[in-house]
Amino acid sequence: MRAAQVLDSHALLALLRDEPGAEAVATILERAGQRDQPVHMTEVNYAEVQYTIRRKDGEAAWKTIAGELRAAPIEFHPADRRLADTAADFKTRFKLSLADAFAAALAKEKKAELVTGDPEFRALEKEIKVAWLKDPR
Repeated sequence: MRAAQVLDSHALLALLRDEPGAEAVATILERAGQRDQPVHMTEVNYAEVQYTIRRKDGEAAWKTIAGELRAAPIEFHPADRRLADTAADFKTRFKLSLADAFAAALAKEKKAELVTGDPEFRALEKEIKVAWLKDPR
């Protein structure tokens, strides 16, 4: 059985905006749906995705995407206190955005691999497993 996977904002945005890594994320979601084992994402990362789409592509694009996300095999997790504590620890020790810190915290909590193309996560490779959409080096 494959390890659980967590998507960060970068990964979902790559798919939604047809950027490098989009095909890999589409495959991950397709497999998750086939296995009936959703991938994971924090509500904080969802907010970052929404903000980015609305700012770059407009309200209409976001409304379409929001509807599509309801059917996607993604389980969204709230930012509870335990997750916030882990995210704060990562943010304190590493140069990460707050949303990235939450994605890393969820990956640690779920003992999952974090799917990303964001080079900010290089520093966390000893803390969590990272599945790179593209080589960040």
